Amino acid sequence: MPDAPAPLTTIAPVEETVTNPVTDEGDHDRFAHYVRKADATRAAVEGAPVRALCGKVWVPNRDPAKYPVCQACTKIRERLLNRNNN
Repeated sequence: MPDAPAPLTTIAPVEETVTNPVTDEGDHDRFAHYVRKADATRAAVEGAPVRALCGKVWVPNRDPAKYPVCQACTKIRERLLNRNNN
């Protein structure tokens, strides 16, 4: 029996893209933001960045009670609460 030809295989290099969230001190806007409770806990324990409802990403390290609440977060939170109540 003749040898069967080897199947053609294409191997392409794989590029791994590592994305690091851009974080900042949070003082430029001076607002408190709403985040998921589990994310806030993880940030407090591990120092991990969190993403607010409005999309802001940062590592919380300030007392949110000292700042007014972000209006975008407030509107999103109200929509979510209204959706859950209906």
